[in-house]
Amino acid sequence: MSEISIQTERRVLPRGACDAHCHIFGPFDRFPLPDDRSFTPPEAPETALRQLHDGLGFDRAVIVHSQGHGRDHRPLLDALVVGRGRYRGVAVLGPDVSVDAVARLDAAGVCGVRFNFLAHLGGAPAPERVQAVLALVRPFDWHVAIHVTGADLIRYADLIAAIEARVVIDHMARPDLGQNLAACRDILFRLLDSGRVWVKLSGADRISLMGAPYHDVVPFALSLAAHAPQRVLWGSDWPHVNISGPMPDDVALVDLLAEIAPSDALRRRLLVDNPAELFGFDTPAR
Repeated sequence: MSEISIQTERRVLPRGACDAHCHIFGPFDRFPLPDDRSFTPPEAPETALRQLHDGLGFDRAVIVHSQGHGRDHRPLLDALVVGRGRYRGVAVLGPDVSVDAVARLDAAGVCGVRFNFLAHLGGAPAPERVQAVLALVRPFDWHVAIHVTGADLIRYADLIAAIEARVVIDHMARPDLGQNLAACRDILFRLLDSGRVWVKLSGADRISLMGAPYHDVVPFALSLAAHAPQRVLWGSDWPHVNISGPMPDDVALVDLLAEIAPSDALRRRLLVDNPAELFGFDTPAR
């Protein structure tokens, strides 16, 4: 990323802009990778994330715990302390976690729990496991993040619709732009219409069939933003783990915001107002 490009983007993002989906890994000398991790990530500590956000113009972020660190939430907790209110967190929990442990996460700034349905991250969780974890976090009013592909969104739509909490669908449900796109869109519309479901217009690099600059993703993202502008979010997905193609350019992903959210009002909703409401940030003055 060039300094000129970063500074150009810094002027177009509204004050209080939030990267609603990013990860951190390490530093490994303080937080070594555990044996129970589902993949081996690159070192990408909070200091590097903060440098990226300062350059791009993001004032806030939601750090999603990754299974690259297994069940070790220490990197996330450390970042929440260092960030002094700049960050919120999303945890990955099992039903064996104690209520006291959840309370400590909540006090630190964690406000959501994530379920992964992708095979390389362990596959779909058993329904009874989902219900047990939901019961653990319900007293804390956390949101529930769902990481699915389009096929699994169709398969598990009823399970997702039955969750009695605010739900966030990661990466537009990672649809296959070449097939079943209409079915995936219809289910997302139906879920959004419940008033309890939000969707992240993130992961363009993972969804695109054409590659950078990902213009083939724009019509689908635009349709979601137009359908429920009050419940859409955006995230960088930095540092872009588990991708098979070229490493995406974060500046190019931010540039795409001008197409996904073409008006100043929609960009403010996407980047400022909606994250403030969902994650509990203060809404900055205009």
